[in-house]
Amino acid sequence: MRRALIAALLALALPFAPARAAEVPAIAAAADLNFALTEVAAQFTRDTGKSVKLTFGSSGNFTTQIQQGAPFEMFLSADESYVQMLAKAGRTDGVGDLYAIGRLAVFAPTGSPVKADAGLKDVRQALADGRLKALAIANPEHAPYGRAAQEALTHQKLWDAAKPRLVLGDNAAQATQFAVTGSAQVGLIPYALALAPAVSSKGAYALVPSAWHKPLRQRMVLIKGADDTARAFYAYLKTAKVKAILSRYGFTLPAGVK
Repeated sequence: MRRALIAALLALALPFAPARAAEVPAIAAAADLNFALTEVAAQFTRDTGKSVKLTFGSSGNFTTQIQQGAPFEMFLSADESYVQMLAKAGRTDGVGDLYAIGRLAVFAPTGSPVKADAGLKDVRQALADGRLKALAIANPEHAPYGRAAQEALTHQKLWDAAKPRLVLGDNAAQATQFAVTGSAQVGLIPYALALAPAVSSKGAYALVPSAWHKPLRQRMVLIKGADDTARAFYAYLKTAKVKAILSRYGFTLPAGVK
């Protein structure tokens, strides 16, 4: 009876073994990479025949999930401090690499009574005259682009006036969705998302001066136990081909980083 039971369990296990071997590594990526990294991953599959599974969200939430054992094999954060935090906790394979510097943009959907200008002059006027009822940003508590938006508004002495009218997205992509759909008359969103045709075709945008907020230094890292495909994808992200894609979406690298 015991031998029969063991044989039955083995028979049940065997069909699932190939499925596990065929699983693709799960990659956690900051929401500002939604369009750029999707394009990169598709090119990676064309070039190598290998695939990765992308999940986009807020860097702060991903950090908590990884600390709690979420099965991600690689993390691309919009704020390098989260990677450094995970490295100190012993969850990563080293301290990773800086892969991009992000930029913040102001976006106004088509038909909005508020104009998107780099100096936020019309945002200021619209807050004063009541045209601006809802301003979308990512949640500053766990989304780096939300913090950058808060810093930019604070720099321009607009934070107190804007705070009662904020519509908070759980991450930068959700904040962008609020702005694109008209749930907000204007949004402070990642430049990389504003540049994507799916977003840029829905309104107007302008770059927010980088001096108005701390640099959005974006760092990637492998999680301990990452498989060969995740490592290959990590190496692929350092290639000139990928850097060209990221550049097209408005990402830059600081001097000296190749």
